[in-house]
Amino acid sequence: MSDNTTETADRLLADARKKTARQQSPALGKIALIVGIIALVVSPISIAGWVGGVAALVLGGLAVRNPETAKPAKIAMALGFAAILVGVFFFTMNIA
Repeated sequence: MSDNTTETADRLLADARKKTARQQSPALGKIALIVGIIALVVSPISIAGWVGGVAALVLGGLAVRNPETAKPAKIAMALGFAAILVGVFFFTMNIA
């Protein structure tokens, strides 16, 4: 009976470690930052700036929950917002 209990405890411990490792991965913050930079670069093309900016905002919002990725996530969100603003500016310049 104790072997079964030990196996169950080991399995639960391994699952908990995998979950913790997934939560602490800084990849989402880096991806959000890269998307934010790309969105800002392509923002003179209005629709690309809007889509990229929204993507950067969403990814940044998801990444800001993790304390390790909070700073890059906030920067990504700011870049996404700036990309949307630049896209709107160029859109209105094309209309006028």
